[in-house]
Amino acid sequence: MYIDLVLFIILVIAVVFFFRRFSSFVYLVCAIDILYRLLHFLGDNLGVADLSSLINKYVPGSVIEMVGKYIGTSGLVYVILSWIMFALYCILLFYIIRILVKRK
Repeated sequence: MYIDLVLFIILVIAVVFFFRRFSSFVYLVCAIDILYRLLHFLGDNLGVADLSSLINKYVPGSVIEMVGKYIGTSGLVYVILSWIMFALYCILLFYIIRILVKRK
């Protein structure tokens, strides 16, 4: 099913439409990626078999894993999107450091 991809695209469009800032887009994409990773951590480490199977079935491991599920992991598009995700994380790190420096 395409539910995870459709929900992700709707969220991104909503953030871009309502906030219209690139930083909001970066925060959203990275926050969703971190949420996916945290849910998989909980599913793997809590020891509840039903929860683990539910998370593994419906929640992708990360945003790039979700993209790879639909376009494949061996193409040029996947490599480009992986580097874009890397760049988004670098930009997020820049935003976080900038906020920490301003508070000093």
